[in-house]
Amino acid sequence: MKDPLLDPEHPDETRLEPDERRQLLLPHVATRAELNEAEQENITDAAAWAFARRRDVLSERFLVALHKRMLGRVWRWAGTIRDSDRNIGVAFHQIRPQLRALMENARFWVEHETFQADEIAVRFHHRLVLIHPFPNGNGRHGRLAADLLAVRLGRQRFSWGSGSLIEPADTRRRYIEALRAADEGNVNHLLTFARS
Repeated sequence: MKDPLLDPEHPDETRLEPDERRQLLLPHVATRAELNEAEQENITDAAAWAFARRRDVLSERFLVALHKRMLGRVWRWAGTIRDSDRNIGVAFHQIRPQLRALMENARFWVEHETFQADEIAVRFHHRLVLIHPFPNGNGRHGRLAADLLAVRLGRQRFSWGSGSLIEPADTRRRYIEALRAADEGNVNHLLTFARS
């Protein structure tokens, strides 16, 4: 069985599937390379918007708005909580309760300084990705949300391995391994990766 997070066959020129094309807002986009470029441009603009002023990162409303800003010029489903189960993420009917619990936990961690600032942001990222609230873009969304939280807590943005996490390369492999270690309760690998 193929690993849904580490698919080694992800060439740039792979044509998009018809179901994917129906959800695209950009009819000229036909390949993965073109899609990656369009998404990255949209995400760069969203990051500028998000960092332009202080935001309440620990709000479901903001997280949905952030996802919409990140992918809303590319995908129809941007900013929409998924309504079906996937091979990763919590059951779709548990997304909103799990998001509320995450917000409450993260507010508690911040208020009571339960962990150092980086660890709070990394734990927040991990749990957000584990919930997997959106049809796609959850890793990128979670990383930007964690960056915003880290900055709010007085830290710099994370480097996230300083490489592309879209392509199936060593950086992505290390990121997935760090997420899996966090799934088992060890956030140290993800914490190290986030600042490497």
